[in-house]
Amino acid sequence: MSRVLVAGAGPVGLTAALTLARRGIPVTVFESGSGLAAESRASTFHPPTLEMLAGLGVHGRLDRLGLRAPVFQYRERAGGVVAELDMGLLADVTPYPYRLQCEQNKLTPLLLAELELLAGCEVIFGASVAEVHPSAGHVDVRLASGRTVRGAWLIGADGAHSAVRRSLGLEFEGSTYPERFLVCSVADELRDHLADLASIAYVLDPREWLVMLRTPDHWRILMPVADGVPDAAVLDPDGIQRRLRAVADFGQDWDVRDASVYRVHQRVVRDFRAGRVLLAGDAAHVNNPLGGLGMNSGIHDAVHLGTALAAVTAGAPDAVLSAASAERRAIARDYVGAASHRNWERLRADDPAAQAAHRAELRGLAADPRRARSHLLRTSMIASLRPEAA
Repeated sequence: MSRVLVAGAGPVGLTAALTLARRGIPVTVFESGSGLAAESRASTFHPPTLEMLAGLGVHGRLDRLGLRAPVFQYRERAGGVVAELDMGLLADVTPYPYRLQCEQNKLTPLLLAELELLAGCEVIFGASVAEVHPSAGHVDVRLASGRTVRGAWLIGADGAHSAVRRSLGLEFEGSTYPERFLVCSVADELRDHLADLASIAYVLDPREWLVMLRTPDHWRILMPVADGVPDAAVLDPDGIQRRLRAVADFGQDWDVRDASVYRVHQRVVRDFRAGRVLLAGDAAHVNNPLGGLGMNSGIHDAVHLGTALAAVTAGAPDAVLSAASAERRAIARDYVGAASHRNWERLRADDPAAQAAHRAELRGLAADPRRARSHLLRTSMIASLRPEAA
């Protein structure tokens, strides 16, 4: 039996499935929803992720749907640009020296279309995983409908509330941030009101930091929510307008198309592998969204674990898969988790000396191409995959 089962038809699950299918391994994907998720969610693709998607045959179409952002900046809340960094400095190490701004719900249909072209592959919607029962030679997955499906392996890519992880009783170690995040999608063109605004802007402020991201369809604004404020109050339209007018006052209401509030965690499972079950993406690790590391690292999980699993299926030693699992966990803990938390701390730093030091560091980076390149290798995630490049 060589069929691999995948829980979750998001970017991570479908990438894992396509990675395996491209190597001739039959795959069945279970998705609890009635179709692909329509929410935009993550919207930044880093260079190494684009390289992986090119290898899977979907980069070209995604690139046409997205917005290339080679420059990102740090700004003062009550002032102008502190520093800008140009990813063109990485042109010697990647064919994609930019971030591609494009919502993840534009990627998943591309992955699904490729998967459906390959023999022996299927995606079953409305199929929620209820229990997982691994054994020495296979994995049984019981669906909420009562049906049980057997596969040689299972990849759990079913999100932060992973039924696969919970069924296995794996602890999700970590912590929860004291503040929630509010994200608003707006149709207004912010460049008409904020001078020299880049497509990706991190706004430094100890009272209310911001992240502003341009996507093909809208601007997304991410801001913190103090603990103790009810979600209903956070999402009150008048309250949202007051907060947005403090960002820029147009003399009229902002054109808010969508708003949501969510709690943010920093967690990682103790092991990405439990026998014949692998965990990837949010099922294995979650972090705050600052820096756009979550979806990207999940796609990296999918490609690296899928490649290792394909090798083991073809006769490579089992240790290949264990090593890949250990490496992905180390990156999730020591790189993704650490970097995203550091981004959060710097945006909200309230100590005047720390604020001044951070701004001086950013200005120094922007003025020194060598230092800027080293920094960009880390923030682009290239260094996490190719340490020799750093």
